[in-house]
Amino acid sequence: MSAPATLLAVRDLNVYLAESHILQGVSFDVRAGGITGLLGRNGVGKTTTLRGILGLVPRTGSVVLEGAETTKLAVHEIVRRGVAYVPEDRDVFAGLTVEENLRLAERAGAPLRYDLVYELFPELEQRAAQKAGTLSGGQQQMVALARALLNGDNRILLVDEPTKGLAPLVVRHVVEALRRAAEVATILLVEQNLSVAHSLVRDVIVLDQGRVSFIGDVDQLMGDAALARRHLGLAAAGSH
Repeated sequence: MSAPATLLAVRDLNVYLAESHILQGVSFDVRAGGITGLLGRNGVGKTTTLRGILGLVPRTGSVVLEGAETTKLAVHEIVRRGVAYVPEDRDVFAGLTVEENLRLAERAGAPLRYDLVYELFPELEQRAAQKAGTLSGGQQQMVALARALLNGDNRILLVDEPTKGLAPLVVRHVVEALRRAAEVATILLVEQNLSVAHSLVRDVIVLDQGRVSFIGDVDQLMGDAALARRHLGLAAAGSH
């Protein structure tokens, strides 16, 4: 069986914010299908990488989606090409209802996956008329993921720390939702919880100080305590 095609190719991505050179020539590929993990210690540039792919920060280099260069496109044009973003802070519209949050994510002409969204997150259907700002953190994370999943032509979901600050029971729910989401879209996942990352991802890209320090298979990284310690810090050693 042939290997999955490259969906997203990032080459020599550089980002300067103020006087800081945050990303320093970051290059990697994301294979179509499944979940690719973008890992590393805090502050190494993972969120900036996602924002750079989407054009939310000024950047140089090349970002190719399904063979087409996107770095000259505006953010809304990149989104229309099928790139969805789930930010770390969720960014729900607090004053709007759950239903209104989802409707705002609809894109003209795109097939909509309300059946899948409500299957994964039945609470959102039950709370459709509730203001998003009154939801718990876990429920707001569900809204953020649902918005990204809703459009059937979204090719890749950029998901930033979806389990951060959530209770263990909610983490399990989010993990299962991501696993199901990966059946219909490719996911590039930033995740600090290494056991969550190990359970979900196939390929791993590790950043260190704005550069790629490791690219490979998740079991290769997590199964070698010395390798995990070198690239992810002491807490990763022996993580499974």
